[in-house]
Parts: sequence; C-alpha cells; structure tokens
Amino acid sequence: MEAPAAPIVIDLEPETDEVIDTTPEKTAEIKKENGNQLYKKKQYKKALPLYTEAILLSPNNASYYGNRAACYIMLNQYNDALADVRKSLEIDPKLVKGYLRMAKCCMMMGDLSAADKALLKVQEMEPNNPQLVPERINLGTLQKYTDDAEKCLEKKDFRKVVFLMDRVLEIVRGCQRFLLIKAESLALLGRHEEAQEIANGIIHADDKNVDAVYVRGLSLYYQDNVDKAFPHFRHILKLAPDHKKTQEIYKRARALVQTKESGNEAFKAGELQKAYDLYSQALLIDPLNTFTNAKLYFNRATVCSKMNKLQEAISDCSAALKLDEKYVKALLRRAKCHTDLNMLEEAVFDYEKAVQIERTRDNRRLLQEAKLALKRSKRKNYYKVLGIDKTASDEDIKKAYKKRALEHHPDRHSNASETEKVEQEKMFKEVGEAYAILSDPKERARYDSGQDLEEMEGMGSGWPGDFDGCGRFPGFFAGPSAGFNVGDGLGGYTFHFG
Repeated sequence: MEAPAAPIVIDLEPETDEVIDTTPEKTAEIKKENGNQLYKKKQYKKALPLYTEAILLSPNNASYYGNRAACYIMLNQYNDALADVRKSLEIDPKLVKGYLRMAKCCMMMGDLSAADKALLKVQEMEPNNPQLVPERINLGTLQKYTDDAEKCLEKKDFRKVVFLMDRVLEIVRGCQRFLLIKAESLALLGRHEEAQEIANGIIHADDKNVDAVYVRGLSLYYQDNVDKAFPHFRHILKLAPDHKKTQEIYKRARALVQTKESGNEAFKAGELQKAYDLYSQALLIDPLNTFTNAKLYFNRATVCSKMNKLQEAISDCSAALKLDEKYVKALLRRAKCHTDLNMLEEAVFDYEKAVQIERTRDNRRLLQEAKLALKRSKRKNYYKVLGIDKTASDEDIKKAYKKRALEHHPDRHSNASETEKVEQEKMFKEVGEAYAILSDPKERARYDSGQDLEEMEGMGSGWPGDFDGCGRFPGFFAGPSAGFNVGDGLGGYTFHFG
C-alpha cells in the first residue's frame, strides 16, 4: 500500500503556518484567485507566477491559461500570450474570451488576417458580445491604413508610409511589425537616427529579430557606412538565408561600392573618361543612397573640372549639394568653377556657405579672396580705359594717356549732341583717373594688388564725381606757354608730356 501524499502547505496569511490538507486542484484555484486579486491591482508581474503555479498544479484548466494570457497581454508579451490562448482553446474550443484574446494578440503582432479569423469565431459563437463591435472597428481601421501603406510603399512615398504607421501605432502601440515598417521608411527618407532608435529598441528585446537588424544595417548603408552595414547583412543571411530584402540590398550595395572604387582607380590613373563613365554607372545603381550618390556627383564634378567641362562640373556639384546641403567639398569645387568662369558673385555665395558650415582658416581665406576678386571686377579697369595691358611701361602709359585724352577732350566734341558731350566728358575724366593711378608707381602697385579696394568701396569709384582731368594735371593741361599746343579748336588746352 502506497504511503499517503504529504499535505500541501499554503501561506495565505503571513501570521499562520497551519498545515492544510487539500488537493492540487483546490490549491490551484487559490493560486488563481490570489493572482486575480493582484491582476485587479494592476500588479501583473506579481500575478504572473501565481497563474503559472496554478497551471502546474492543474494543467488542464483552460481558465488558468486564459488568465495568464491576459496577464501577458498587459505586459506586452504577445507571443507568450498567444501560446497560452491557443492552449486554452485546445482545452476548451468554445471559450469566447479565448478568441477575443487571440484577436487582440494577433492585432498587436500585426497579423490582421489571423485577428479577422478569431473575430469571425466570436461572431459565430456570440454575435452580441459587447467587445465584438469595437474590436471589429479597430481591425477595419488597421486594415485600411495598412492597405494604404502598402500602396505608398510601391510608389516609394515613404513620408506617407510613416504617417500611416503612426496612425496604426495609435491603435496597436508597440507592434514590432508596424514599428519596423515605419523604421524602414524613416531610413529610406534619410531620418537615420529615428530609424536606428526604433531598430535598437527591438533588437534589445530580441537580438534575433532579423527585420530589426535589417533596418539597422539599411540605415548604416544609407549613411555610407558600409564597413558596419555589411556585417549586419551577412549576419541576417546566416540566420535567415532567404531574407529577400537583405539579399537585394546586399547585392546592390556591393555593386555600388565596387563601381565607385573602380571609378576612383581610373581617376588616379589619369583615365578621366573611364572614371567619368564609371561614376555615371554607379549613380544609376541605387537612387535612394543619397550620401554615396552625393560623393559620386562630386567625384564626377572633379573629373569634369579636370576635363575643363566647367559648366557640367557646376551641375554635378549642385546635384551633390541637393542630396547633402552641408557637403563643403562640393561647395568649394563649385566655387572654384564659378571663379574660373568669372561668375564671381556665385563664387562668393558658395564660399560664404562653406564658411557657415566649416569656419576654417582656409575657407575664410578663400572667401576673402573671392570677395576681393568680385570688388576688383566691379571697379573701373584703368588698363582698359587707356587701352593697354598690365605689363605696360611708364612710357606706354604716357603715350596711351595722350592718345585717349585727345580722343575724348570735351572741346573736340563741342558740336556733338548733349548726350554725346556728357558721355565724352565722362570718358575724359576716366582717362584722367586712369593716368593718375597708373602713372604713380605706389598707386599702381596698390591698384594691381587690390589694396585700394577698401577706399574705393567708401568712395563709390576711383575719384569724386567732380574730378577735373585738366586741373588734376597742370603739367598736361597748362596754357600755351607750357610747350605743346594741340590747337584745332580745343579752346586753348595745351598738353605737356615730360
């Protein structure tokens, strides 16, 4: 004869240590009731082990699995909850609460088809159940938003996908499936910090979630960080060799890197046309990789500038900056091309932007040089006024001045129209200004170096508006006794050249 089972000790009250002779079923019921009390107080973590103890004592009681499933749901542990729901329905297929919990779990896990089937079972068994209508409304809303999101994904309208997933997540907060759809769209929009924050949160809870690892790898790849992205893709393909998205992105990423590197090698070898063609091919591989494509446009712009295709180089720099507005190298390259094309205002604009982003000594120097060149371009070109080049000797300057002064002297145009008289007088004064600067070695040196530009900016032009070409040079515009009489009706103006 077997010895009687030992009595079970249950500590229901802290002050008692009584031995109570009871059955496992009764003990399980007490455990369940204690769990229910904690559940009502929202102490779900404390309630959970009591339901587990009840299940161990009475493993064929559907309500214990149902209660523990409810507890798991409140703790957002939907996989565990769904396992318990299925066990409860295996024991009692007519448990309506079980199907309602199944619908809840499936919605929270993003399995809307399974949620729909569970609600159909509720409708068959208890069509007037008060929870049926609100759950149906939630499911219908989720189905509409997710269907719309799928269409937007096909159209690559990732901004709209993020909006729709935010609406979905208002109903099923924390759903990993929909969070990852949102995170992937954020990565494709270039909002990498947000995408990685979502992916990291999911990986922290489940480091084998390949979709979360994929999103993190995708975000790293689109930040042109392939050294970190590629190990993510390889890790996924070890865990899930058939992960289609990873297969596609990994193949595309390797092709992009290889083509770009081939272009770099061709450029270093001086094979400019080959480099140009390879960079152009690389730009077609992945239009969504903005960081890498910005570098490719910049590289191609560098090739174009070497080939003296400056306008094309400017276009490629602009394309790079459209993808990455803080790409300083592209700004500097475009500024140099603008300078070479004498588009000085555009060059100053580019250098100013570069200094705003990176206030380095070199960038500030380049900006100052560009501003100086722009000022120089806007002042009067005294060499042009006299019709000489910058290498002209002092004698050349004197001869040119004599010629131009005679040509534009007001007395020579006394019979001209008033408009022509004004124009000739203006030109005559400019000739005087030009000679005043270029005939003086110190003034000429300052003019050539641009040191005079600060003064010019304050005065508006080289000389005040009432400059008198005759009065400025008494040795040139003296009376008849000065030596050289021009005559011919020039009103007695005499030019004297030393």
